[in-house]
Amino acid sequence: MAFNAVLALEDGSIFRGRAFGAVATLTGEAVFNTSMTGYQEILTDPSYFGQIVTMTFPEIGNYGVNASDVESDTPKCAGLVIRKLSPVVSNWRATESLDAYLARHGLPGIAEVDTRAITKKLRLHGVMKACLSTEGISSEEAVCRSREWEGVAGRDFVREVSCRQASIFTDTGTPFTVPGTRLAQTRGDRPVYRIAAYDFGAKTSIFKNLKKAGFEVNIFPATTPAAKIREHNPDGIFLSNGPGDPAALTYAHEAVRELIDAGYPIFGICLGHQIISHAIGAETYKLKFGHRGGNQPVKNIESGHVSITAQNHGFAVTAESAEKAGAIVTELNLNDNTVAGLRLRDKKVFSVQYHPEAGPGPNDAGYLFEEFYQMVAASKAAGKTL
Repeated sequence: MAFNAVLALEDGSIFRGRAFGAVATLTGEAVFNTSMTGYQEILTDPSYFGQIVTMTFPEIGNYGVNASDVESDTPKCAGLVIRKLSPVVSNWRATESLDAYLARHGLPGIAEVDTRAITKKLRLHGVMKACLSTEGISSEEAVCRSREWEGVAGRDFVREVSCRQASIFTDTGTPFTVPGTRLAQTRGDRPVYRIAAYDFGAKTSIFKNLKKAGFEVNIFPATTPAAKIREHNPDGIFLSNGPGDPAALTYAHEAVRELIDAGYPIFGICLGHQIISHAIGAETYKLKFGHRGGNQPVKNIESGHVSITAQNHGFAVTAESAEKAGAIVTELNLNDNTVAGLRLRDKKVFSVQYHPEAGPGPNDAGYLFEEFYQMVAASKAAGKTL
């Protein structure tokens, strides 16, 4: 097979390789992920919307693709870059190859390129606009298309990946019938608390973990106003992960600010963490190359505990603005000392910049779902009236 695929970066760099997946040309932000496994979860994580992902692990595709490990209904990234596509699919759960999966969903891939050189370039110079094509276009055209792409800063990608209507999470999603109706009062020996979960581009693994912790998860579109959430009388609020620039989501800032002021217990992950920060008046900034992988060390300043975490984000909260706005920085990324966790001084609100649900990644921080449950339980026991 000829080297008929091209990855072009905005700085003029060209990487020629072998095409796989769909015959297509897409533009996006070139990023890299350091996870050794979990390519299917990465492909279907809505946080990667608009991004062309380079996997640093050298062989990808060896265990194929299955119907159980997806984080959303379809791949959400703009392309996949790998060193070697495994010629063998060997796993009893596999239903198709990675090549066939990408082709079925219209997503291009490029293999047989120097992924270490790509990663080093992005680490040194930062993420770049890029074009990935398996249609045989010229290098010059690919570079031109990469430079013409609008980029991520200031863009609202959340509207592209959020759900369109409210539903109750039951692994398949059941539409609301009667507003305020609870599906269950107890599960085992503990109460079931109902939370309103904002879908900013949520991973299915998050909802599974929330349900396992003891919540009935009511999912709402990203643009749902706070007044609509309050009509359903939830016991707590969850803010999901998602793609794009958090500063562009003013509608989310306003809704979350109102819900914070109303006194709800609130837990935010990744983009949800950044939205909480904007809601209280803090600021975010774009990282040079972001944090993407399953090996990010995070230290809890208050307990001294260190967790290895899964992360996927290109923006971070400034510590000074968060503290000035009334938040306490609770966790730091040990690689670069960026803010990895916050809690508000006088509200039942906390958030983390990483993914405690893993999918893929370690489960060191899975206890946070239980912490949220206990926060909601304490709020109910105190007789909170909203």
